[in-house]
Amino acid sequence: MDFGSINPVALFAGLVIAATPLLYAAIGELIAEKSGVLNLGVEGMMIMGAVSGFAIAVNTGSPALGFIGAAVAGALLSMIFGVLTQILLSNQVATGLALTLFGLGFAALIGQPYAGIRPPGFAKLDIPVLGDLPILGRAVFSFDIMVYLGVVLVAAVWFFLRYTRAGLILRAVGESHDAAHSLGYPVIAIRLAAIAFGGACAGLGGAYLSLVRVPQWTEGMTAGAGWIALAIVVFSAWKPWRVLIGAWLFGGVTILQLNLQASGFLSWLQSMGIPAQSQYLSMAPYLITILVLVFISADRTRASLNAPASLGRVFARSS
Repeated sequence: MDFGSINPVALFAGLVIAATPLLYAAIGELIAEKSGVLNLGVEGMMIMGAVSGFAIAVNTGSPALGFIGAAVAGALLSMIFGVLTQILLSNQVATGLALTLFGLGFAALIGQPYAGIRPPGFAKLDIPVLGDLPILGRAVFSFDIMVYLGVVLVAAVWFFLRYTRAGLILRAVGESHDAAHSLGYPVIAIRLAAIAFGGACAGLGGAYLSLVRVPQWTEGMTAGAGWIALAIVVFSAWKPWRVLIGAWLFGGVTILQLNLQASGFLSWLQSMGIPAQSQYLSMAPYLITILVLVFISADRTRASLNAPASLGRVFARSS
């Protein structure tokens, strides 16, 4: 076992890249849940963003257009959920699960011609002077623009929710849609806008997977990232900056297990008489997701205080 082969700077850089898709998907879901909508279709919207962004980038030669197309695809798919749950009043949990299944199947269908194709490269930012710093340069200033936009998005969402009137209205709708409606606010329109924003962000997260992190199209390549994003929202107690921390935490677990496999950690465990296989490390991110949710759910009082009061509840508009 050679822990010395693990470069801390490279580990941090890999952590940030692995966390970026989760960050986009989670911050979008946070806005949707702040409006009182529980959308379990994040995985489906991410995979549609991944295949749409990949296809557009390959056909146009522009990764930027790929990201824009992915955001549009995610938003359009989320509108199916929005119409069904907010206008036709279907169950949010069942509709979200159906959206995920639909997204996974449809993406697999339209993505078949793109298997094995490499997308155009997405260049990293070349920041003069700062990027050349010995350690800090690679750890902080060596990423592509989508990484920095993700952090800016978190700051923008925090400012929007905390200091703007529109953010206050959104939170009011999430806390009590009946009271917001009685004050004259268009609850359904506000929730549809929040759902569309969440879908666009999930699409961006999916496109980052297929255009930057991998980069290639593979059926089912989100591999549960949407479910982890949902867990991050709960883990963060519906607070934007905690979403960033949660995404880095789960992204760090993913990268750490890969580095442990490369360092010979499994061979060392086997030499100690401990049965170990790579699958055990590969399941670590999902196992930690389950443990975090169990830990948070254990304190139901605290969870209920942090969650929007109208989360998941159907709003039936009255005259």
